[in-house]
Amino acid sequence: MSTIFPVPEWQTNVKIPASANGHPGRAIPDVAANASAPAGYRLYLHGEQTVFGGTSMVAPLWAGLIALMNQGLGRNLGYLNPVLYKTLGPAGVFRSITEGNNGYGDVKGYSAGPGWNLCTGWGSPDGRKLLSALKAYFAQSR
Repeated sequence: MSTIFPVPEWQTNVKIPASANGHPGRAIPDVAANASAPAGYRLYLHGEQTVFGGTSMVAPLWAGLIALMNQGLGRNLGYLNPVLYKTLGPAGVFRSITEGNNGYGDVKGYSAGPGWNLCTGWGSPDGRKLLSALKAYFAQSR
């Protein structure tokens, strides 16, 4: 959670605990995906199959998913965060991750749980469910 950037308007409906400086700030993550290096994602690199994990794999996964959403919608999705926090997340469009935490070593971190949280955001994507919800959202906002 940011100690510099304030809570954006579209994030005011989630319960954000106070940051290290005692004030709420822009909280992350917004969404999640499997970032485990051991479980990872298989890919071919220089003609060899290997397994990678972490943010370096999750960010392209989400970029690809957004590209597929754009294709399925027949339009550019645009800035997703306001729709994510005001509509999609509260509607349960994502798979809520309810176990685990993002601590590392001696750093405590935050625990996962239902709804939005500082460990997994709104949770992980279900592409078909997400596309269906986005189609409904854009149909009603016309």
